[in-house]
Amino acid sequence: MFVIGLIGCCATFRESRVGLGLFLAIILVIFIAEVSAFVLGFVYREKVKTDVQGTMRSVFEQYDGKNPESTVVDYLQEQLHCCGVKNYSDWTTTQWFNSTGNNSVPLSCCQQDVKNCTGHLDQPQELNTRGCAEELESGLQSVISYAMLVILGFAIVKFFGMLSVCVLTCKKEESGYQPLYSGVFA
Repeated sequence: MFVIGLIGCCATFRESRVGLGLFLAIILVIFIAEVSAFVLGFVYREKVKTDVQGTMRSVFEQYDGKNPESTVVDYLQEQLHCCGVKNYSDWTTTQWFNSTGNNSVPLSCCQQDVKNCTGHLDQPQELNTRGCAEELESGLQSVISYAMLVILGFAIVKFFGMLSVCVLTCKKEESGYQPLYSGVFA
């Protein structure tokens, strides 16, 4: 960005049409990339939901309480105050639930204000009932929305920058003073 700005400043001070043209081309490429990113973000924003749910289901299926994915699942459930993909009953279909045989969900599903929570399904009032997919999707949607707003803001600034460069490039070279060569004053 510093180099691009330096090119623009030098071309403006020298009033170099070639330098301004190069600066305009660079800004145009960046502008096109920003507009493309904005459009792709808008088009694929809904695809986040299906990707999140599919990925979360596979990670929850691999849960065993010991592997790194399990640590991520526990951290996610504790931080987002959620349990399971759609709700806490999703745990009943996992291999971990069937292997433990104690009819309970991981302790990371317990509400933070409840003491001595065991994670048993017969005490659902002690568990977080919302699914993690919904919480994660809403967080990702807000991040995508903010990123799109930032991209749009930069694209608007780039547009006015390109407009300014075009005005400088198309400006006629007119000097307010003309030299007197004849030495005759009228």
